[in-house]
Amino acid sequence: MAKKSDKKSNKKDSQLILRLDKEDRDAFVKLCKDQDTSAAREIRRFIREYLAENGD
Repeated sequence: MAKKSDKKSNKKDSQLILRLDKEDRDAFVKLCKDQDTSAAREIRRFIREYLAENGD
């Protein structure tokens, strides 16, 4: 199992592009900023949690 510090050194080499309404995107980005986080961080967290709950 990789240490947390090892994870940081791994470059992310893939993107997920999605389309959503501008209003939803703007509201999400603002909420993340208000909560001192980033939209990308929260989307990555959602994906990890979703995989943990629903993956193999």
